Amino acid sequence: MPHPTPIRPEDIPRFDAVIDARSPAEFAEDHIPGAINCPVLDDAERAAVGTLYVQQGAFEARRVGGAMVAAHLAGHLRGAFAEQPAAWRPLVYCWRGGMRSGAMVQWMRLVGWKAEQLAGGYKAFRRHVMDGIASFVPRMHLRAIVGATGSAKTRILHALAAQGAQVLDLEGLARHKGSLLGNLPGVEQPSQKHFETQIWSALQGMDVARPIYVEGESARIGRLSVPPLLVQQLRAAPCLEIDATPEVRLAYLLRDYAYLGDEPEALAERLAVLTEMHGRETVQRWQAWARAQTLAPLFDELMRQHYDPHYGRSQARNFRQWQTRTVIAAQSLGDDAIPALAGTILGLPQGGL
Repeated sequence: MPHPTPIRPEDIPRFDAVIDARSPAEFAEDHIPGAINCPVLDDAERAAVGTLYVQQGAFEARRVGGAMVAAHLAGHLRGAFAEQPAAWRPLVYCWRGGMRSGAMVQWMRLVGWKAEQLAGGYKAFRRHVMDGIASFVPRMHLRAIVGATGSAKTRILHALAAQGAQVLDLEGLARHKGSLLGNLPGVEQPSQKHFETQIWSALQGMDVARPIYVEGESARIGRLSVPPLLVQQLRAAPCLEIDATPEVRLAYLLRDYAYLGDEPEALAERLAVLTEMHGRETVQRWQAWARAQTLAPLFDELMRQHYDPHYGRSQARNFRQWQTRTVIAAQSLGDDAIPALAGTILGLPQGGL
C-alpha cells in the first residue's frame, strides 16, 4: 500500500529516481525535470482504454487495461528497473496520482523497493510550478539586457553566466531567437507547459537578493508566451542597453545567422509575411537575395528598414525605465569583446541598478 503520508512535489528531492508512468505523448508535452518515462500504457493503448470506458464502462476498461499495464510492468521489471538495488527509493506519478502510478507502486513495493506515489500526480506538480513562478517572480531583481537587433544580447547573457552572474535565458529555454527569423534549424519549440516548467526549474537555484539578468523580450518568443507576471516584472526592470553601430551589428548577424543561408527557399517563404508592411517589390528583392544566399545586403536592409525604425519606440513603450537606461558602448561584438562587455556590466554599481 502507498505510504500513509502523502508525497508532495516539494518532497521530490528525497527520492533516488522519479518515474513518469504516463504515455509517451503526455511525457513529451511536459514532465517533472529529471523524470524517466516508463509508461504503463502507450499512446494508442491509452486512447483505446479511454474509448472502452466511455462505450462499455469502467469494469471493461480496467479488465482490458489491466492486462496492458501488467505487460508493460513486466517489461520495465526486466529492463529499466532490472539493475536497481533493494534500497532503491523511486517516486512514481501519472496524470492525477491514480491507477497507473498506483499499479506501478504496488508492484515495486511487492518486489521490495521503497516506492511512493506522488499525491495528485502531474496535475499537482503543475500547480506547484505555477504557484512557484507566481511566488518567486515578484521578488526578483531583474536587469533587462536590451539593444537593437544584432547586439549579441544572448551571447552577452551567456558570458554573464560564465562570470558567475544569475541569468535567465528565456530564448534558450524557448529554443527560439525571438525574432521573425528566430526558428532554430531542426529544433522544435517545447510545449507551453514545458517552457513554464523549465522557467520554474531555472529559478530554483537563484537568490532573489542578487540581480538576475534577462534579455528584454517581447511577451512572445516564437509561438510561446512568457508568463504574464514575468513580463510585468521585466517591463519594470532597469535597462542595460548594448549600443553598437549598424556595421558592427551586421557583422555579428552574418556570423550568428549564417545557417539561414543553408535553406534559402525556407528563408524566402518566411520573408513573405512582411509583404503587407514593406510592399511586394521590397520583399521580392529580399526573397531574391535569400534564394541567392546573398545574406549581407538582405540582413542590412532588414536591420535598417524593418527592425531599427521601430526599436526606440517599442523599447520606450515596453520598458518603464527606458529613459534612465545605462548605455554600454560596444566597439566590437567579436568573441573577445563579448566577455569584456559582460565584465563591464558586472562592474556597474549594484549590477546596473
